[in-house]
Amino acid sequence: MLQLLMTPRTARTVRGLIGAVVGTAADAIRSVIAPASLVTEQAQPEAPAVAEAPDPAGLYEADEIPAVEAIETAAREYERAADQARRADRGKRAAKKILDRLPAGIYGTWRVFRTPSSRQTPDLAAITAIFKANNLGPVPMKDCAPSLKVERIEVAPADVETLAGVAA
Repeated sequence: MLQLLMTPRTARTVRGLIGAVVGTAADAIRSVIAPASLVTEQAQPEAPAVAEAPDPAGLYEADEIPAVEAIETAAREYERAADQARRADRGKRAAKKILDRLPAGIYGTWRVFRTPSSRQTPDLAAITAIFKANNLGPVPMKDCAPSLKVERIEVAPADVETLAGVAA
């Protein structure tokens, strides 16, 4: 009878809470009976390695790669611009936190108003419902494009020439 009163989301939440309580109780009992078993289970995980995505198509051929100085300049500029963009995003979010709560109107020398967005995004809840209704399985997902990252590394002067060469 209780299941009829709960939505599937509520049922999942309740099951999750029960599982957490049972797991915690089992840990408490184990701590009295065999405390060493908990230590091995809760060992500190290793720091995750930075995952690198495969190179995309359309890269320079070995004979087309620019000079190391040009690459260093581009990487330095990219890092500087990315840092500026992050700072600007933080400032924009802080200002938006205040402005989002204001009703439309004129405040001092600034007019605050909203316009409809021209962007659209798929309604994943509706798509999932359609897939479930037609027994199509899970909604297919596609990975986003990999993010380009740069980081400055320390290189001994003798190694610079080695890095300029491209492994074929």
